[in-house]
Amino acid sequence: MLTLFIARKEHCLTEVVDVVKQAIQPIIDERGLELVDMEYVKEKATFYLRIYIDTVGGIDIEEIAAASELISEKLDELDPDPFPVPYLLEVSSPGIERPIKTAQDWQKALNSYIHVGLYQKMDQQKVFEGTLLAYDDEEISLQIKIKTRTKEIKIPRKNIAKIRFAIEF
Repeated sequence: MLTLFIARKEHCLTEVVDVVKQAIQPIIDERGLELVDMEYVKEKATFYLRIYIDTVGGIDIEEIAAASELISEKLDELDPDPFPVPYLLEVSSPGIERPIKTAQDWQKALNSYIHVGLYQKMDQQKVFEGTLLAYDDEEISLQIKIKTRTKEIKIPRKNIAKIRFAIEF
Protein backbone atom coordinates (compact mmCIF):
# COMPACT_ATOMS: atom_id res chain seq x y z
CA MET A 1 0.00 0.00 0.00
CA LEU A 2 2.85 2.37 0.82
CA THR A 3 4.42 1.71 -2.59
CA LEU A 4 1.16 2.65 -4.30
CA PHE A 5 1.00 5.90 -2.30
CA ILE A 6 4.61 6.80 -3.22
CA ALA A 7 3.96 6.01 -6.89
CA ARG A 8 0.84 8.22 -6.88
CA LYS A 9 2.74 11.03 -5.16
CA GLU A 10 5.60 10.90 -7.71
CA HIS A 11 3.07 10.75 -10.56
CA CYS A 12 1.34 13.85 -9.20
CA LEU A 13 4.68 15.72 -8.95
CA THR A 14 5.52 14.78 -12.54
CA GLU A 15 2.11 15.94 -13.76
CA VAL A 16 2.63 19.35 -12.11
CA VAL A 17 6.01 19.75 -13.84
CA ASP A 18 4.47 18.80 -17.20
CA VAL A 19 1.63 21.33 -16.84
CA VAL A 20 3.98 24.09 -15.67
CA LYS A 21 6.48 23.44 -18.45
CA GLN A 22 3.77 23.72 -21.10
CA ALA A 23 2.46 26.93 -19.52
CA ILE A 24 5.79 28.75 -19.13
CA GLN A 25 7.65 27.59 -22.26
CA PRO A 26 6.24 30.48 -24.37
CA ILE A 27 7.57 32.98 -21.79
CA ILE A 28 10.98 31.33 -21.83
CA ASP A 29 11.05 31.29 -25.65
CA GLU A 30 9.87 34.93 -26.00
CA ARG A 31 12.69 36.10 -23.75
CA GLY A 32 15.31 34.08 -25.67
CA LEU A 33 16.03 31.90 -22.66
CA GLU A 34 16.67 28.20 -22.20
CA LEU A 35 14.64 26.13 -19.74
CA VAL A 36 17.47 24.04 -18.31
CA ASP A 37 15.59 22.07 -15.70
CA MET A 38 12.56 22.11 -13.45
CA GLU A 39 11.62 20.23 -10.30
CA TYR A 40 8.63 20.14 -7.99
CA VAL A 41 9.73 18.65 -4.70
CA LYS A 42 8.73 18.41 -1.07
CA GLU A 43 11.41 19.22 1.48
CA LYS A 44 10.27 18.75 5.05
CA ALA A 45 6.81 20.36 5.12
CA THR A 46 7.30 22.72 2.16
CA PHE A 47 6.78 22.17 -1.56
CA TYR A 48 9.15 23.94 -3.96
CA LEU A 49 8.82 24.58 -7.67
CA ARG A 50 12.36 25.20 -8.88
CA ILE A 51 12.90 26.48 -12.40
CA TYR A 52 16.42 26.79 -13.78
CA ILE A 53 16.90 29.11 -16.75
CA ASP A 54 19.94 30.26 -18.70
CA THR A 55 20.95 32.11 -21.83
CA VAL A 56 23.95 32.20 -24.13
CA GLY A 57 26.79 33.86 -22.25
CA GLY A 58 25.10 33.37 -18.89
CA ILE A 59 22.06 34.92 -17.28
CA ASP A 60 22.08 37.92 -14.94
CA ILE A 61 19.99 38.61 -11.86
CA GLU A 62 17.84 41.23 -13.60
CA GLU A 63 16.75 38.73 -16.27
CA ILE A 64 16.06 36.09 -13.64
CA ALA A 65 13.91 38.58 -11.68
CA ALA A 66 11.98 39.65 -14.79
CA ALA A 67 11.38 36.05 -15.89
CA SER A 68 10.40 35.06 -12.36
CA GLU A 69 7.74 37.79 -12.25
CA LEU A 70 6.24 36.70 -15.59
CA ILE A 71 6.33 33.02 -14.63
CA SER A 72 4.69 33.74 -11.28
CA GLU A 73 1.88 35.71 -12.97
CA LYS A 74 1.34 32.89 -15.50
CA LEU A 75 1.17 30.24 -12.77
CA ASP A 76 -1.37 32.30 -10.82
CA GLU A 77 -3.61 32.35 -13.94
CA LEU A 78 -3.67 28.56 -14.47
CA ASP A 79 -7.14 27.11 -14.27
CA PRO A 80 -7.50 24.50 -13.00
CA ASP A 81 -4.68 25.08 -10.51
CA PRO A 82 -2.22 22.16 -10.94
CA PHE A 83 -0.76 22.61 -7.47
CA PRO A 84 -2.41 20.44 -4.80
CA VAL A 85 -0.89 22.53 -1.97
CA PRO A 86 0.83 25.91 -1.52
CA TYR A 87 4.42 26.02 -2.82
CA LEU A 88 7.43 28.32 -3.06
CA LEU A 89 8.60 29.37 -6.52
CA GLU A 90 12.35 29.57 -7.07
CA VAL A 91 13.67 30.76 -10.44
CA SER A 92 17.44 30.73 -10.80
CA SER A 93 20.46 30.02 -12.94
CA PRO A 94 21.58 26.39 -13.03
CA GLY A 95 25.08 27.61 -12.13
CA ILE A 96 28.40 26.85 -13.73
CA GLU A 97 28.34 23.25 -12.52
CA ARG A 98 24.94 22.50 -14.00
CA PRO A 99 23.82 18.92 -14.63
CA ILE A 100 24.12 17.42 -18.10
CA LYS A 101 20.68 16.13 -19.04
CA THR A 102 19.47 17.13 -22.49
CA ALA A 103 20.92 16.50 -25.94
CA GLN A 104 21.83 20.19 -26.04
CA ASP A 105 23.69 19.85 -22.70
CA TRP A 106 25.64 16.88 -24.05
CA GLN A 107 26.63 18.86 -27.14
CA LYS A 108 27.81 21.77 -24.96
CA ALA A 109 29.75 19.37 -22.73
CA LEU A 110 31.80 17.95 -25.60
CA ASN A 111 35.46 18.97 -25.05
CA SER A 112 34.51 20.51 -21.69
CA TYR A 113 35.65 19.58 -18.20
CA ILE A 114 33.00 17.49 -16.41
CA HIS A 115 32.35 15.60 -13.19
CA VAL A 116 31.01 12.03 -13.38
CA GLY A 117 29.59 10.10 -10.42
CA LEU A 118 29.05 6.36 -10.83
CA TYR A 119 26.65 3.82 -9.36
CA GLN A 120 29.48 1.27 -9.05
CA LYS A 121 33.22 1.62 -8.72
CA MET A 122 35.34 1.47 -11.83
CA ASP A 123 39.12 1.21 -11.42
CA GLN A 124 38.54 1.51 -7.65
CA GLN A 125 36.78 4.89 -8.02
CA LYS A 126 33.19 6.12 -8.09
CA VAL A 127 34.02 9.69 -9.19
CA PHE A 128 35.96 10.95 -12.19
CA GLU A 129 36.67 14.42 -13.52
CA GLY A 130 38.08 15.16 -16.93
CA THR A 131 37.43 16.36 -20.45
CA LEU A 132 34.55 14.77 -22.35
CA LEU A 133 36.09 13.58 -25.62
CA ALA A 134 33.14 11.67 -27.08
CA TYR A 135 29.78 10.19 -26.18
CA ASP A 136 27.06 8.00 -27.62
CA ASP A 137 24.08 6.10 -26.27
CA GLU A 138 26.30 3.37 -24.82
CA GLU A 139 29.35 5.09 -23.31
CA ILE A 140 31.38 8.24 -22.84
CA SER A 141 35.10 8.80 -23.43
CA LEU A 142 36.75 10.90 -20.77
CA GLN A 143 40.32 12.21 -20.68
CA ILE A 144 41.47 12.23 -17.06
CA LYS A 145 44.68 13.31 -15.37
CA ILE A 146 46.61 10.95 -13.15
CA LYS A 147 49.33 13.05 -11.54
CA THR A 148 51.26 14.37 -14.57
CA ARG A 149 49.89 11.94 -17.18
CA THR A 150 46.62 11.92 -19.09
CA LYS A 151 44.61 8.80 -19.79
CA GLU A 152 41.47 8.15 -21.80
CA ILE A 153 38.82 6.02 -20.13
CA LYS A 154 35.48 4.75 -21.35
CA ILE A 155 32.52 4.77 -18.97
CA PRO A 156 29.28 2.92 -19.76
CA ARG A 157 26.34 5.36 -19.69
CA LYS A 158 24.28 2.89 -17.66
CA ASN A 159 26.87 3.18 -14.85
CA ILE A 160 26.59 6.99 -14.62
CA ALA A 161 24.57 8.16 -11.60
CA LYS A 162 25.22 11.90 -12.04
CA ILE A 163 27.06 13.96 -14.59
CA ARG A 164 27.61 17.71 -14.58
CA PHE A 165 29.87 20.45 -15.81
CA ALA A 166 32.83 21.11 -13.49
CA ILE A 167 35.47 23.71 -12.84
CA GLU A 168 39.04 22.56 -13.42
CA PHE A 169 41.50 23.61 -10.73
